[in-house]
Amino acid sequence: MKLTISKEDYLKAIAEAHSEEGTVFAATIARWVGVSAPAVALALRRLRRDKLVEVDRKGRISLTAVGQRVTDKLRLRHHLVERMLYEMLGVEWYKVHDEAERLEHAISDNVERRLIAKLGADKPCPHGNQINKSPDERRKSGLQLLWEASPGSVVRVESVDERDSKLLEYFDGLGIRPGAQVKVICPNYDGTLGLDLNGKRTNLAEAAARKVWVSGTTKRTERAA
Repeated sequence: MKLTISKEDYLKAIAEAHSEEGTVFAATIARWVGVSAPAVALALRRLRRDKLVEVDRKGRISLTAVGQRVTDKLRLRHHLVERMLYEMLGVEWYKVHDEAERLEHAISDNVERRLIAKLGADKPCPHGNQINKSPDERRKSGLQLLWEASPGSVVRVESVDERDSKLLEYFDGLGIRPGAQVKVICPNYDGTLGLDLNGKRTNLAEAAARKVWVSGTTKRTERAA
């Protein structure tokens, strides 16, 4: 079995989508990878042939034990590359994800071991994310989405979704990054969330506020849905 970059990307997308959303279908993969339905169908045939994924009668997709091992290694290498770029080379935190997407496929076992020895494997990435940590696990540890924070509360940004580089750069310009403190003012009539960032008032769209995990306040149940 030959593991191409394309196969690895599909496997990682399946693993990440399962972690974030639960059940994974072909349409889920198409959305995560940004390709057409026919392209996903062809990729799934190849992955099933190589015994990397399974698809049940309802179209639900899951990784086999072999596929899971591949994605675990790939996600670890992605995590290590992000940290290497940020901690050792000083690359901006909002740029490291896209760089790691390219470099993760070229990391050897030897380099992986050296990066673990140098950086450790347990610290979060520059976006504040731990490897394979699901939304449910984050909630159990006391985190919630910025969109859910109570008006008047001051929260600490713990992590942000790292897949949209333009959104990450936008967050950086606002001062929304891991470790930053944000005061939640109130929801606005236009569906945005009013925030105070270091004395500067700004409004954040719901979609963006749902990409930020914070600590330090209780859930605002009336808007949790």
